Parts: sequence; structure tokens; C-alpha cells
Amino acid sequence: MPSTHTIIHIFPEAPAKPPVGAPCNGCGVCCLIEPCPLGVLLSGRRHGACDALRWQADLQKYRCGAINAPNDVLNTLLPQKLRFSVPVLAWVLRRWARRWVAAGTGCDCSVDAIQGTTPE
Repeated sequence: MPSTHTIIHIFPEAPAKPPVGAPCNGCGVCCLIEPCPLGVLLSGRRHGACDALRWQADLQKYRCGAINAPNDVLNTLLPQKLRFSVPVLAWVLRRWARRWVAAGTGCDCSVDAIQGTTPE
């Protein structure tokens, strides 16, 4: 059976992907491959990097913007005419996002992440 390879672009400072079941360390691999169910709603697609994923340079980790920056996510993703609702929607999104993305349950990404190089 042929193997499937997907190339994702990830900050080199990001931590290495932890083993399945280990605590999340912010590597970002899972969200860069495909969005979770909440990310599907926010991104409007089922494949590719989640639009809500945010790189936190100060922590050198990826974080779910629906949890850590819901105002930013909504301002980025909502059409201009709906942005008046951001304060209320951000409160709801922040409140429910941890459960929707299963935050704190450990790594559930079974992908084998292999570090490559960027072609010149």
C-alpha cells in the first residue's frame, strides 16, 4: 500500500510533535494538516491548515486562535457587515472552543511528522 505524504510549512522554532496521548506542546502539526470540526466551521474547508491557528512567537508555539484570540479570528473570518457581532460571538467562541477542539485531552494526531528542508 503506497504511503501518503503531505508537506506542511511550520515555523522551525515550533516544538517537535509529541507522541499520541502526550500533553499538547503547541507543535501545530494537527491543525496544519487539517482543521478540527470547529476549524472546519471557521475555515470553511475540511483539508489544509486551519485559519484559526495562530503562531505565538513569544512562546514559540502554535495555539488555537478560537481559544486565545477569538476577536482576531472572528475579525479575520467574518464579512465586514457581520463584524458588529464580534464582541458577543468572541465571548461565545472562547467559552465553547476548548471543548470543541478537545483542548487538554492530549495529542490525538497520529501523523508521523518528519522534518525536511526547504528547496532553494
